[in-house]
Amino acid sequence: MSYGSTFPLWRDAAGDTWRAYTRHAFVAGLADGTLPRAGFLRYLVQDYVFLVHFSRAWALAVTKAETLEEMRACAATVHALLDQEMRLHVETCAAEGISEDALFAAREAPQNLAYTRYVLDAGHSGDFLDLMAALAPCVLGYGEIGARLADAAGDTPYADWIATYAGADYQGTCREVGALIDGAVARRLGAAPEYNPRWSRLCARFEMATRLEVDFWGMGLSA
Repeated sequence: MSYGSTFPLWRDAAGDTWRAYTRHAFVAGLADGTLPRAGFLRYLVQDYVFLVHFSRAWALAVTKAETLEEMRACAATVHALLDQEMRLHVETCAAEGISEDALFAAREAPQNLAYTRYVLDAGHSGDFLDLMAALAPCVLGYGEIGARLADAAGDTPYADWIATYAGADYQGTCREVGALIDGAVARRLGAAPEYNPRWSRLCARFEMATRLEVDFWGMGLSA
């Protein structure tokens, strides 16, 4: 599993926060099947709403991009979110009697509101790199979690969730996003970005978005 060279640096800078996110009790419950179904459904409904805003953030990235290559990569990610990842949410919730209209109209939890608006604000108040640093923990963290759980998970009712994020389509998206970030960083900060004055701010954006991911898992467990 390799999502480029920038992501490992941001991940390492996040320290214990990254482990709290990717090794959260919610994630462990997905792997061994002990996660209560009510918690999973609460999370899934909120994650659908999250992905609506996340798609808007990636669409905003198209307007922040400086090259056609960046624009195309961001537009492709919007497509992957709307037409691939959200399908899991719609199909799983439909089996539980929750329609897509009900998903779209769901009231946002405070943790969802905090996270999505943080990401959108990073894009509106900052530039393309600020937005990438805020978006990366979700995209690449789910890829990392999915790949790890696919190797370690046993018989679990959440196998479809794991398969979505461990699957070739999602892992391909992660590699493309990692390459997009690497190119954007090199273009704007040069070959040694960690020595650029902006680097610490980008690491801080990544770490804050990771903290908000931790809160998002906790929201599911609180159901």
